[in-house]
Amino acid sequence: MLLVCRFAVDPADAPAFLARGRRALELLTASEGALDGRLGRAVDDPRTGGSAQRWVLVVRFTSVDAYRRALSPFPVREHVVPLLSQALADEPATYETLVDASAGAATGHPSLRT
Repeated sequence: MLLVCRFAVDPADAPAFLARGRRALELLTASEGALDGRLGRAVDDPRTGGSAQRWVLVVRFTSVDAYRRALSPFPVREHVVPLLSQALADEPATYETLVDASAGAATGHPSLRT
């Protein structure tokens, strides 16, 4: 299970957003069933000047249930949920993992939808 949230962040707000994203990753990846997480900023965004920068937060979970449980603790509802509510809402944020790859080897996984 993948959580993928994209954000548009004003460059002046980037340091605060980075701190919030780091805290969100600490809280989410501390939960049982969380595998890992990443926070990144686009390096190939064609927008320049004072326009918003694009960021992405990605967290991998072992299952849909693990993802849902990770959102339950009070500190997550207090710190993470408000951050996630600021994500761009023009596309889905949760995805099933169908293929993992590492060191040149790919492993398929059955769909959660079937």
